[in-house]
This record gives sequence, structure tokens and C-alpha cells, in this order.
Amino acid sequence: MSTPVSSLAERRQRQLAHDRARDEHHARRSELLRPRRSRSELQMIAAEAATRLANADAAELLAWVAEEFGYRTAVACSMADAVLPHIVARHLPWVDTLFLDTGYHFAETIGTRDAVEAGMELTIVDVTAAQSVEEQDATHGARLHERNPGLCCQLRKVEPLHRALQEYEVWITGVRREESPTRADTPLVAWDAKNGLVKVNPLAAWTFDELLDYAGRHEVIVNPLVHDGYPSIGCAPCTRRVAPGEDPRAGRWAGLDKTECGLHT
Repeated sequence: MSTPVSSLAERRQRQLAHDRARDEHHARRSELLRPRRSRSELQMIAAEAATRLANADAAELLAWVAEEFGYRTAVACSMADAVLPHIVARHLPWVDTLFLDTGYHFAETIGTRDAVEAGMELTIVDVTAAQSVEEQDATHGARLHERNPGLCCQLRKVEPLHRALQEYEVWITGVRREESPTRADTPLVAWDAKNGLVKVNPLAAWTFDELLDYAGRHEVIVNPLVHDGYPSIGCAPCTRRVAPGEDPRAGRWAGLDKTECGLHT
């Protein structure tokens, strides 16, 4: 059954309005950016907020981020879902949302990224490695992720993100405490010494069910793989389905002595 012409026209108008608002924000971006403060200033801000906001809810925490940092804020999004950027955009419309395009993603993840960019008040920033996958293969040999997954993550995730974060004062992540034992003590606010800026984890206390409930209530885009046995989604060669009752991150680097890519350690 074909889509009515009126519906297509309405969708087109909504898309044009969306793109126009995005372009207007980008035109004003330089006016909205405050000068980046020093490492020592940001470290003091992080220490004070870590105590004062230790028990804040996500809305309170993100209101503080918007007031304190404005558009020197970056959101990290793996495109397993768009809940985190959706919540942040309520306080900072068109906030920069960093997507690590590793060259190894599932097609569903790229599709989710494209849908998020087309339909939400976000500015997607694709963060890529210094080398393409083909160039990396020529330098280190093919399938580096099988032989040295730590180095592959370092080259395709950790180093690119570090470079991208240098123009910001704070980055916001979707890390949740229930995801794994290594994340059980995740604070809401912390100083990220490795990247030299404040790190905020507004969903740290959320459960997976709360995440999906929020997505359902607000019609937020969710990667279809989430409902196909992938509660944690990384690069396609290093991610498998999770069996019922398994740790949500059990499908990441399965069979290897590795549980984190290095972004949060």
C-alpha cells in the first residue's frame, strides 16, 4: 500500500524544518561557545560537583551541565539507542553527539546513526581513526581485532576520541553501573585525567529496563539489535548475542581476556 501524498509532503516539511533549525544553530555556533577553561579550572569544577551532585537525578545533573559548560559539551553515543542524547538535547538542543565510526559497525548501527541525525535535535560528529581499516591492515596486518584487540580499540576508538574531545570541557557518557562489575562504582561526575576534561554519567544509576521504558515513552530511536539479543553493541566482529541471564556485556570480546575498549578505563 502506497503512502499518501499528503503524508509524504508533511514528512518532507518536517525534515526541511529540522534541517533549517540545525543550520541556524551551526551558523550561531561560534557565538555560543565560551573560551575553553584551563585543565586546573575544570578539575576543580569536577571535584566540587562530584560531591554536590553525587545523588542528583539526570535532569538536575544535565541542567547543571548546560549552565556550567554550554556548548563546550560533547555527548558520546554508541548508537545502541539515542536515550542519552535525547535527554541532553532537552537542555542543549543540537548538542554535539560524537559517534565513533570505527569502520567495523553493524549495518543496523549505521542505520540508527542516520535515523538519529535525520530526526533529532542533535549534531552528529563522526569521529574516525587516523587510518582507514584498509590502511590499518596494511600497517598491522588484517584482522588486528582478533590478534590484538587492545591495540585495535586503541587505534580506532581511544585515540580518535581523545583527539575529538580536546575542544570540549565536558563529555557525557551513557555508562551504567549495572552493565558490568567494572562499572559498578561509576560516579555521576568525575575528572577524566586521561582526556583532560570533566566526565558526566547521568544514567549511571539507571537499569536496562528503565532505559527501554524511557525510549518507549518518548519514542526514542533504539537500535534493532537491542531487541535481537544484543544489549551491548560494539563492532560487529567483536560482538555476539547474549544468552538469557548472562551479563549484558558478555557478548563483547567473547572468549577474549578483555571487557572494556579503554574509553572508560
